[in-house]
Amino acid sequence: MVKLPSIHIGKLSLLLSVLVWLALLFVDLVRLFGIINEIESGISDEFTWILEIIFFFTLYGFYSYSIGKNIQSDFLQLLWRAASTGIFASGVALITELFYFSMGDSKLATEPFLKNFFYHVNFALTTIFLISSALLWKHLILYQKNKQVVKQWQAFEFAMLLAMFFVFFNKNNFDYSFLFGMVIILVISIVLSGNLKWIPYLTFKEKWKSLLFLFLILLSTGYLFSRLLVYTQAKNYMVNLTDNLFLMALFGFIFIYAIFSFLVTLFNLPTSSVFEQKLTEAINFQRLSQSIQPEDNEEQVLDILLDSCMSASYSDGAWIEINPEEQNAGINQLRFLDEATKEDLSELIKTQKSATEWASTDRPEMLQPLLIRLEHPRYESILLIPLVINKTAIGRMVLCKEVRDGFNKEMINIISTFVRQACIAVENHRLMNQAIQNERYQEELKIAQRVQKALLPAKLDHPDSFEICAFSNAADEVGGDYYDTYKLDDNRYVLIIGDVSGKGTSAAFHMSQMKGVFHSLIQLNLSPVQFMIWANSALSKCLERNHFITASIFQINIKEQKICHSRAGHIPTLFYKAKEAKSEFLFFDGLGLGILRNKQYENHVQEKTFTYEPEDILVLITDGIVEAKNQKGNQFGFERIRSLVEIHHSKSARQIQNQLIDSLHLFVGGDGMIDDDYSMMVVKFQHSPV
Repeated sequence: MVKLPSIHIGKLSLLLSVLVWLALLFVDLVRLFGIINEIESGISDEFTWILEIIFFFTLYGFYSYSIGKNIQSDFLQLLWRAASTGIFASGVALITELFYFSMGDSKLATEPFLKNFFYHVNFALTTIFLISSALLWKHLILYQKNKQVVKQWQAFEFAMLLAMFFVFFNKNNFDYSFLFGMVIILVISIVLSGNLKWIPYLTFKEKWKSLLFLFLILLSTGYLFSRLLVYTQAKNYMVNLTDNLFLMALFGFIFIYAIFSFLVTLFNLPTSSVFEQKLTEAINFQRLSQSIQPEDNEEQVLDILLDSCMSASYSDGAWIEINPEEQNAGINQLRFLDEATKEDLSELIKTQKSATEWASTDRPEMLQPLLIRLEHPRYESILLIPLVINKTAIGRMVLCKEVRDGFNKEMINIISTFVRQACIAVENHRLMNQAIQNERYQEELKIAQRVQKALLPAKLDHPDSFEICAFSNAADEVGGDYYDTYKLDDNRYVLIIGDVSGKGTSAAFHMSQMKGVFHSLIQLNLSPVQFMIWANSALSKCLERNHFITASIFQINIKEQKICHSRAGHIPTLFYKAKEAKSEFLFFDGLGLGILRNKQYENHVQEKTFTYEPEDILVLITDGIVEAKNQKGNQFGFERIRSLVEIHHSKSARQIQNQLIDSLHLFVGGDGMIDDDYSMMVVKFQHSPV
């Protein structure tokens, strides 16, 4: 399949424009040659007019494509493009005029073919200037377009289209119909020239440049129009190309819009500085609003604040000082001041009674900017602005001016707005950092929870002769309760439950130490009381002075059906005797691990041995269960535990544990929070080993 080459509309239009212009020149020269040699050329005026209209269309197509493709929102670029085209066209016309002036009455000056050539060159350049400028005006007029403006421009384009073909109606005669058409197009041009919404977006400097460019456009338009009048009055040209309603209307449109733009820009000059100031304030306010990012810090926000306030008030110097108790008290930005001058001004401010009272107010959120006068060799006006975050003054900003009463009400209002926005940004920054820290803390706690769960045994060692189950829950994310089991041999099993003083991460850390001590010592085949003595010695070397651990340890001999028990200050264990159908708490002396850190500890720990029978039950608990309170402040207590075990003694160990936990939650209020960690182990003996 043959691939057709792509057609570049702009280049094609330009090529057609050049060819049509050459055809115009050729036709006119042929007609001139026939007249000079008294030969009938046979070329009618209508043919020239058709070529002229085609030339207009091709130029319009070229510049419409070129400007539409490369258009930008730079208004000065648009004006300069029109001005440069006008300067070039005027320059060529001026050079042509100077050329003929220098020739005087020479034969070359009267050469008709040369005059016609220059005539066509000036016609082409004038047409290029008018059509390109009209399309540039179009983009300025439609900068902020609406339906009404679009319709007005479409009406203008339709009128200009009719003006192209008007030459066939009046044969290039200056009559009433020409004047009527000209008036209609000029009225539409005046209506369109009221669309100057692009001018307020120019800065003061840009407006001066636009005035220069508009002046050059007006100058070029006037000069080229004067040359058109000269050509109109001359009789040397076979067909008058310039005495055309289309070109005349374009001259009027270009001139009217340029003069309107020039006058409006000129009258806007006095207010340009005000608009620029408001624009700067809006930009600064936007910068303050967007300045807070996760990677930003307070100093960056305060830097922007200081620069914005100095720009808004035309201050000659400034600084920000943060109160010493603030976390970023080191921030001390200076602008156009040295440290010595700043200290001098600070001392002078302290001598002002109004400043002292202003700084010592107990309601900083109600503080307003304070304007004071100073007797200083250079600075005579000082403005104090409080920096208030969450009803707390974190510092102040000080603006200095070299003139007396240099801060007006409008300046103070915009500065107050900037300061409020900056303080919100700083507060957001602090809250964001706090949220990030909390999130990191929560993540660390999740890790600690996983670690702590790994420290508690996933499987409890026990024989078939007794059931055992355990449960633990932390008051915080992590806790200090601990339980474990260990199989010494086929007949002996060890159970332990412990409670670290305090709660949270420190308690969890000490609980991990307790686990290490248990697994290290229990392999030495120690009796329960020996275990407590050795554990106290080991833990005394690693526990903090204000921490201790309570524990209960049981060594169960399933062959002899005996239990050897030692208690280190822990909550008494409940022992239910099935034959007697009653239960008791195993109370006897025992001091917590780490309370007494010397050999005297041996005198404060005991060991007790007792027997068990099938269906007997052991319930090991921590104080979080006993001391859990309901909404009335009453504790769950020992007796409630005793009663529940006696009532549900016939159930399995797991069922008894679930019953105790459910009753505990119901007691404290269903979803109520229990203040302390709580854990439980339930052992139910089934039968004697075979």
